[in-house]
Amino acid sequence: MGIQHFRLPDVGEGLVEAEIVSWKVKPGDTVKLNDTVVEIETAKSLVELPVPFAGTITELLVPEGETVPVGTPIIAVETESADEAAAAAEDLVRTIPDEDKSGGRTAVLVGYGPKTTEAKRRARKAPAASAGSAPAPAAGSAAPATTPAPAPTPAAPAATPVAPAPTAAASAPAVSAPAASAAAPTEVAGGNGVHVLAKPPVRKLAKDLGVDLATVTATGPGGIITRQDVEGHVAAPVEAAPVAPAYEPAPVVSGREDTRVPVKGVQKVMAQAMVASAFTAPHVTEWITVDVSATMELVDRLKADKAFRELKVSPLLIVAKAVTLAARRTPIINAAWDEQAQEIVYKGAVNLGIAAATPRGLIVPNIKNADALTLPELCAALNDLVATAREGKTQPADQAGGSFTITNVGVFGVDAGTPIINPGEAAILAFGAVRKQPWVVDDEIVPRWITTLALSFDHRLIDGEKGSIFLADVASILEDPARALMF
Repeated sequence: MGIQHFRLPDVGEGLVEAEIVSWKVKPGDTVKLNDTVVEIETAKSLVELPVPFAGTITELLVPEGETVPVGTPIIAVETESADEAAAAAEDLVRTIPDEDKSGGRTAVLVGYGPKTTEAKRRARKAPAASAGSAPAPAAGSAAPATTPAPAPTPAAPAATPVAPAPTAAASAPAVSAPAASAAAPTEVAGGNGVHVLAKPPVRKLAKDLGVDLATVTATGPGGIITRQDVEGHVAAPVEAAPVAPAYEPAPVVSGREDTRVPVKGVQKVMAQAMVASAFTAPHVTEWITVDVSATMELVDRLKADKAFRELKVSPLLIVAKAVTLAARRTPIINAAWDEQAQEIVYKGAVNLGIAAATPRGLIVPNIKNADALTLPELCAALNDLVATAREGKTQPADQAGGSFTITNVGVFGVDAGTPIINPGEAAILAFGAVRKQPWVVDDEIVPRWITTLALSFDHRLIDGEKGSIFLADVASILEDPARALMF
């Protein structure tokens, strides 16, 4: 018999802490390998964690609502055999070879973190002399058999008995542990799978500024990203979501005391990203009011089409398709400003972000290669995106790498607005409410379906002509969907 401690793993994107949202088990419960035991919230999404061994829950080490760093023991499980439990946990481990080939490696829970590694099982070790938890391993050494494998422990100098708290970039997966020093540059994988080198203080700075290190141009020796590289790139961070309350506000009651809610998780990331965008990109917003009666008729026809039989069709689908088509004529809309390199980056694909409301705030997951999808495929992707976001299950990778965003304010009955551009993008389109209004057709006033589109764009790279052409093209397709054949 032995007590195994399951440590909070890095669930991907290099996140360094998470909040314990809800426990799915209680002391005394029996669990099997890979049973879900806890739901956590990172700065990007909600994630359910499986337990890496079987046994009986003896203690929940962290209460609900508390935020703890990666590597913190969160639950204790009594197993039949410490040796068998540790060996079973090894089946859940992927290892990342150290850059210096010194033999050090970082354990990452299967299903999370880097995806470009190979599964590898370590040899079993003899049971520990004590049933208690084992100390954290030294840098460059494999985790002891009684320590749950999914808990990545940051590297430390050989003379330091306790490993320092982990740090990582906000948008980079797990960091491989350097054998020499915790301050040495470490290799991390960004949201697009590109491996980059950066020292822990630089990764911490990137996390605070909401910058994906994979998008930063390195100028340091050997391709190392420096503090200056991150600070220069802050004008165009990659990932963000519109600012929104992370919690449902309490009703106003006369005489009630003030309530303070900590800024953390999704809302903290949103706030940092929106401030960075608002004060680095010169925003310009244009509006256009358009008759979308033909689009509404098309939506009704698509609902009856067998290709959309199991899909939910809405006007947003036609707007999304119109955006991908109009971007072909005005590709600067699907670009980004690289402050460090002083270059305009034309994106190779339209990764279409859709602002989605979740129980913990607004996020902006995106549909990869939306411009290459057929209309039924785009519809299915939209359905999946919205459903996953509402359940709070959107993964960090689904929020990374967006190139253009649509915010559908019309679902709230709002006609228009001046949306803030997602950092790392050049424009965002607000789709207003579709209402029946009086409209002049052939000198007669008739009721028509009318909506307003508002396009905010970065005036550093998109001038008024380009922004106006794109907005007019989207409006023309919504006014007459047959115009899509012209693009």
